[in-house]
Amino acid sequence: MRKILSGLLSLVIGAFSFHATAADGLIAADEAYAAAKRGELLIIDVRTPGEWRDTGIPEGAKTADFTSPLGLMAFVDAVTEAVASDKARPIAVICRSGNRSTRAKNALEANGFTHVLNIREGMSGSGAGPGWLGRGLPVSVCRTC
Repeated sequence: MRKILSGLLSLVIGAFSFHATAADGLIAADEAYAAAKRGELLIIDVRTPGEWRDTGIPEGAKTADFTSPLGLMAFVDAVTEAVASDKARPIAVICRSGNRSTRAKNALEANGFTHVLNIREGMSGSGAGPGWLGRGLPVSVCRTC
């Protein structure tokens, strides 16, 4: 019984820290990675295929090019597909330095997504933090680019 209560307490504390941290719609790269590993959110890399090839993508992330030549709705459709049409699924968007991810977050929210976080420090770092790569977080080779 003690182990069960301890496990439940850990789960509640973990969920609370994730939600409290993300209250402003921003999340640090290391917190996003930890939440993704726990299955609490999906990371969407909104950079271009060339950028994905250059640095890799965050481990476990899906890709959706925010600047797709097919337009904004192609981006929204790609994210919708990545979440299996569950627009309430928690996601975190990441780009190089936080500018595109800010615009991507706004575009997704304008198209019905209800739980979008922004990894504002991006892959390469910004004033918001050292970035995914600067923190030494794992990356995967992009298989679709």
